[in-house]
Amino acid sequence: MPSPRTLLRAVATCAVATVAALALAGCGIRIPTDPNGTLDRITGGQLRVGASPSDGMVALDDGAVSGPLPDLVGAFADSRDATVVWTVGSEEDLVDDLENGALDLAIGGMSDDTPWADRVSVTRGFDDLPGVDGDGVVFLLPMGENGMQAALETFLDEQSRAGSGAGR
Repeated sequence: MPSPRTLLRAVATCAVATVAALALAGCGIRIPTDPNGTLDRITGGQLRVGASPSDGMVALDDGAVSGPLPDLVGAFADSRDATVVWTVGSEEDLVDDLENGALDLAIGGMSDDTPWADRVSVTRGFDDLPGVDGDGVVFLLPMGENGMQAALETFLDEQSRAGSGAGR
């Protein structure tokens, strides 16, 4: 049996944790959060996506971006009532744009061993998405936009389970 002093400490710790949680909830803080408000901003607005051509996953045809990954991004945007605005570039240029806030998301042939992980946030690798051939494809986002990343990964999980193309 714990001593009365130990019980008192445990009760005090729980009380402090409860007060802190209520205070944070009262401030409107949500977990996961987006320090730059990406998820809130794209919902009903624009999703700015960078695309780097990748054989079989992202194609360019007269400036139009197409393929399985752009189809998934389009379906994610639809789920947020957002319009996709595309930027095409090299991976390095897209990473720069993610860092400076010009993009919300970047796609291409990036895998889960991407060298960009120290500069941007990287989703976990997906190898069972429609059009992805077991390569552990990742999506890149601005560092710290955890609400956006959680929403995207949840959407991609649903697409993986569905096993069908999402698309537009």
